[in-house]
Amino acid sequence: MSERPESLYEAIGGMDALRRLSNTFYDNVLADPLLAPVFADFTPTHIEHVAVWLAEIFDGPASFSGQHGGHQALLRAHLGLSITEPQRLRWMELMTDAVEKELPDDALLRRRVLDYFDWGTGVARDVSASPVGEDLGAPGPTPRWGWDGLRRPTGC
Repeated sequence: MSERPESLYEAIGGMDALRRLSNTFYDNVLADPLLAPVFADFTPTHIEHVAVWLAEIFDGPASFSGQHGGHQALLRAHLGLSITEPQRLRWMELMTDAVEKELPDDALLRRRVLDYFDWGTGVARDVSASPVGEDLGAPGPTPRWGWDGLRRPTGC
């Protein structure tokens, strides 16, 4: 039995795998009648930003926090989108398809990645109900997701 990499980022296959995952996913999202309206302002740079975010979430480089504003910026991007539960569930279906196509054939790895997406889409849905410009307070550092799920920051 081979030993697993320490981080999900390594097990996933790094940035190249996350870019493939994001590309596959958004190709399907933008063609989906339920989800395409949520991404009306979509630009190709969105795919790269998502890959960079996921790298940080899964214990890769902290480039999203360093270059794109971190957790606060990600949450603020969802304000006013009014994501519905049917949209969230469809998002999960399309992401599950992308995970199965693009990530290594490792049941635990895929389950942990999808656990993150389930958690994260719930947060996005909740935040999206607030209007643009809403004060989100201090959401804390960018979450990190590992083999055991959400890891709490040290010192909390």
